[in-house]
Amino acid sequence: MGWDESKLSRIENAKARMPPPGVTKLLRLYGVNDPEVAAALENLARDAGKQGWWQTYGDAVALSYKDYLTLETDAESIQINAPLIPGLLQTGAYAREIIGAMALTRTPEEVIALAEVRKTRQAILTTRAGGPLKFWAVIHETALHQRFAAQPTLMREQLRHLLDMSDLPNITIQVMPLAAGAHPGMLGLFEVVRFPHPWPTVVQLENLRGGYLVEGTEDVKVFETAFERVVAAALPVDESRETIKKIMEGNGM
Repeated sequence: MGWDESKLSRIENAKARMPPPGVTKLLRLYGVNDPEVAAALENLARDAGKQGWWQTYGDAVALSYKDYLTLETDAESIQINAPLIPGLLQTGAYAREIIGAMALTRTPEEVIALAEVRKTRQAILTTRAGGPLKFWAVIHETALHQRFAAQPTLMREQLRHLLDMSDLPNITIQVMPLAAGAHPGMLGLFEVVRFPHPWPTVVQLENLRGGYLVEGTEDVKVFETAFERVVAAALPVDESRETIKKIMEGNGM
């Protein structure tokens, strides 16, 4: 290839960018002959220098979050087991309350910025070039009963938004009822993120310190199976809509 070992080492260790013309040569060196894989990697190299819209928020968006936003932008579908209303389905007011409560090390200005990022992300469900993201959320019923004393109408607006979003053909919402038996979703939030071939599926996990990815066929398969069991334990889509509607209309909302 005419490259010295130090240059090749920097590329292999993600310390140097691979120019698109060099991708084909490197793939030949590694014995990769699948044309779909080659085309995907060439496109990835071509896009490597592009910056996402979230870069304008600077350090308010953590590096791990930026990595996830990059994945989310390219994802074909996401399936999420959610103890809270998922970020892609949150209203602005709900997002500010939730981020403010959980972002323990953030300033008020950063909370506002992160809420704006969350709302901007949601365009992926409706106006993304190439088609909207397919999104399947199983939301635990306890999240639907949340109240915000200082904003008594906030939760009603959030539940109304869930009903509106569930009308979209690319969005599936199920409710995990309080009466459900034991299921894998009890362990907390996880997202199964799928991409067009040939890219592999990954899983996103979250905690108070941020998110991290699970990769590898066997590890990912565990979460895919877990989501299937969560779906089976949740209410069907029509019953889920009725549950959301009843909670929205009841309890003085």
